[in-house]
Amino acid sequence: MYNLPYHKAKNEQVIKEFVERYPFAFLTGCDAQNRPVATQVPVFIDKKDDQFVLQGHIMKNTDHHKAFIQNDQVLAVFTGRHSYVSATWYSNPNIASTWNYMSVHMKGTIRLLEGEPLKAVLRRTSLHFENNNPSSTTIYDNLPPEYTARLIHAIVAFEVDVTEVDTVFKLSQDRDFQSYLNIISKLKAQDEDGKVIAAEMEKRTLDVFPELK
Repeated sequence: MYNLPYHKAKNEQVIKEFVERYPFAFLTGCDAQNRPVATQVPVFIDKKDDQFVLQGHIMKNTDHHKAFIQNDQVLAVFTGRHSYVSATWYSNPNIASTWNYMSVHMKGTIRLLEGEPLKAVLRRTSLHFENNNPSSTTIYDNLPPEYTARLIHAIVAFEVDVTEVDTVFKLSQDRDFQSYLNIISKLKAQDEDGKVIAAEMEKRTLDVFPELK
């Protein structure tokens, strides 16, 4: 991960809100032979005793499930919107173009959960993504018992105690003010990714250029 201080998000609430906004994470690890494994899963983030904890569920007997049994060190990568930024938008266009993006990396130790903790994760997941509608037919407790009896034998929940957090919110913080404004203007005319990146840049204008306050 790029380690430039002006691209870092230091506010824990900002990081938590980002994960909540983009919860579909790459969950990665290594198996007993040090081969990388990865899966994409929706992940919840909580704060317990001043530590971030991630929670979700995966299918059993997959390569990543077997790897997590053997090696409990994992990395969860959360990525948001991203957009190409042309150097022709800069005050000095005779330098390289780039890409603006936002990403949060969380390393930690994974615990696999079954029984009632698994059921609690499934309830939380189904209710959350059904917009907290308790009458939805897909809510865990509304599913046929014979179906859920098979389901809970095929999946396992997990919690990750986060031990390290790193971020890159690369939003043209290293550009001059006129370039910064022009990038925002150009991105606003792009697709949804560009518009979101432009809005994130606008929110940070006074932080990037404190002399304007």
